[in-house]
Amino acid sequence: MARPSKPLISRATAVAASIEIIDSEGLDAFSLPRLAKHLGVRAPSLYHHFSDKSEILSAVAQHIAGAIAIPRRKPGPDWPEYFVALSSNLRRSILKHRNAAPILLQYLPRDLLIGSYEETARFLEASNVPTRLHVQILDGMERLTLGAVLTEAMRKPSTKSTIFPNVDPESQPLLTRALAENEMTSKQLFEEMVRSFLYGVMRNETVD
Repeated sequence: MARPSKPLISRATAVAASIEIIDSEGLDAFSLPRLAKHLGVRAPSLYHHFSDKSEILSAVAQHIAGAIAIPRRKPGPDWPEYFVALSSNLRRSILKHRNAAPILLQYLPRDLLIGSYEETARFLEASNVPTRLHVQILDGMERLTLGAVLTEAMRKPSTKSTIFPNVDPESQPLLTRALAENEMTSKQLFEEMVRSFLYGVMRNETVD
């Protein structure tokens, strides 16, 4: 079937529709015919903007990762809080689209949004973080954030009482007590994990 001479839809419309399908029906339900049907066009219309399904999924990943708000924080000694806020914003964006979360493992933010990593490296430099630590921080932050958030996204929405599901008070009394005494939400635990990593990097730098 020939491609229409003029595009019937925009690239942004196709990406938004793709996310709608994945959100409501799941990643396995997504296909070019399904997307075309959702948009009320024939599949060849999609090829004005995308070469194949892979390119659409890449655009979906870029939209989810690129839609986060950039923290308004000046460079300085409390620079780790910039990353805490940035990671928290990415977590929120991914959890809004849980079914699409696995796409970010195939299309990593560093591959889609490398310009933003340059900006972040500039922020680190302005905060007097040694350049030799930048890759450790940037690489570690992406791995840590995606690993934690995708694990959370694959489960049902977590609450404090389901951080460790299926705990039996009789056979796991220590874990049961730890859960009872935990006062942090999943979001707070995530943010503290990020802080621990970043301040740990700087602490090791000081010790060395």
